[in-house]
Amino acid sequence: MSDARATSFGAAADHYEAARPDYSFEAVAWMLEKLPHGSRRIADVGAGTGKLTRVLVEAPDAEVVAIDPDPAMLAKLRESVPGVPTFAGTAEHLPLPDSALDAVVLGQAWHWVDPVPASVEIGRVVRSGGVLGLIWNIRDEREAWVRRLTEVMHSSPAENMVNGPDSLGPQITEPFGQIETGRWEWKRPMNRAQLHQMASSRSYLITASAEERVGIARAMDELFDELGLSDAGATIDLPYVTTAYRAVRS
Repeated sequence: MSDARATSFGAAADHYEAARPDYSFEAVAWMLEKLPHGSRRIADVGAGTGKLTRVLVEAPDAEVVAIDPDPAMLAKLRESVPGVPTFAGTAEHLPLPDSALDAVVLGQAWHWVDPVPASVEIGRVVRSGGVLGLIWNIRDEREAWVRRLTEVMHSSPAENMVNGPDSLGPQITEPFGQIETGRWEWKRPMNRAQLHQMASSRSYLITASAEERVGIARAMDELFDELGLSDAGATIDLPYVTTAYRAVRS
């Protein structure tokens, strides 16, 4: 994780935990379904506040560790998923021994890593036949108001990698093989305050100037007024597409 936006999230850990969507068990299970039954040693890398970690610990026979470069995010993870061991590290530099794991997964994180050294390093800690899984929840911009919301908040590296007009998807290199893709569409009811929290958890806003943050919040409110989304708890269905990828280590 190289640029300032990649390591900015700890400043908004509470907003991230409160407003970012959870992952469906179905999508997470799909990433791991090629693993044999029995003990599953899994690392959640770029684990943040534990959005993906809390699903992983529900998998049968799962032994999960969480890794993130940001101490503030790991502190929030320890609150939300108590008992999971946490370590400071990145996909390119993992504090784990060779062939220690059956799977490594990253939620909303691969767009921040250098994919070639990350593939090699994850290949070091994952046994032969193990899995690298990547997953994103991305707003579905086929709806006009969602496209307008993104224009106001600015697009993210994740959106450009997974859904961008010229996107080829994430790059995964040796020792991992062919990439498989799964996709799930769903909707999340959100009120005005939650939408503002979601925006505040995005790296662009976290690193923006105070003046720019005020302008973005004002433009969001103008959009919400047009949509009839009042401040009194009314909700709107925000459409999402969950896209997951998996690749098996040779």
